[in-house]
Amino acid sequence: MAGEGERGAQAIGETETRRVRVRRARDDRVAEVDDDLAVEEPLEIRVGRAEERGAAPRSLSVTMRTPGHDFELAAGFLFTEGLLRGSEDLASVEYARSHVRGSPENVVDVILRRGTPFDPSRFARNFYTTSSCGVCGKASLDAIRVRVRHPPAPGRPRVDAGVLAQLPDRLREGQALFTVTGGLHAAGRFDAAGRLLAVREDVGRHNAVDKIVGERLLADQVPLSDEILAVSGRASFEILQKAAVAGFPMVVAVGAPSSLAVDTAREYGMTLVGFARFGGFNVYADEGRVAHRALARSRS
Repeated sequence: MAGEGERGAQAIGETETRRVRVRRARDDRVAEVDDDLAVEEPLEIRVGRAEERGAAPRSLSVTMRTPGHDFELAAGFLFTEGLLRGSEDLASVEYARSHVRGSPENVVDVILRRGTPFDPSRFARNFYTTSSCGVCGKASLDAIRVRVRHPPAPGRPRVDAGVLAQLPDRLREGQALFTVTGGLHAAGRFDAAGRLLAVREDVGRHNAVDKIVGERLLADQVPLSDEILAVSGRASFEILQKAAVAGFPMVVAVGAPSSLAVDTAREYGMTLVGFARFGGFNVYADEGRVAHRALARSRS
């Protein structure tokens, strides 16, 4: 479905990094050295209909992203924002072929199957309710309730506490671009045994999650009911919203969660783990999926 032209390879190359000359100060010494930067470019996401081939697709969003896995990003973004019901809505995802000014590789067209319901007027309302700016927690939770089609099953999967504590290190080992640039967020999919199934990197943490979800959506493998989502930064409402829509039962964050992220996890019966680092973590919601003796003793 994605097509052959996508810059989807995760190998480090010109699309992901750029080398610049800098003056580096260390220990009272200054030297000119080369430094590798993470590339940041705009991606315009457009939506069209299969029955309207030839017409200009409607532009819905422009996001700043690290090039690579662009089709996953576009599909995952539209899905986690509730504008797609699933892979059954997709006819194709491709780089723009017409009606483009500038670089076609920075414009992705998502073409919907014939008869797919799609109301572009909902788009602005979706972003208003997910921006976490001036919207109360109840309104935000109400807004995503209709999008969560696959709520997680209670108590599944059951994950050993030692496995959870190791996920940040295993995620970090998969961050090839971060190793070179030091400037990217990451999201990873893990199984209950702690095996890394996939990792995506991006300048935006939300983009990294959309890429992870989009890869599974394009493979028609959503919901992700037995997997764990791990993120390199904090756990915000938007991260939990995207995880809930994709069906993840567990989210593990290296940083802190926000209060609305915790509310979201508790609303949908998700396990939320924060401050997962240095061999420990905090459980903020649904500890029933965590096999942890200390937690068992604390409940007795």
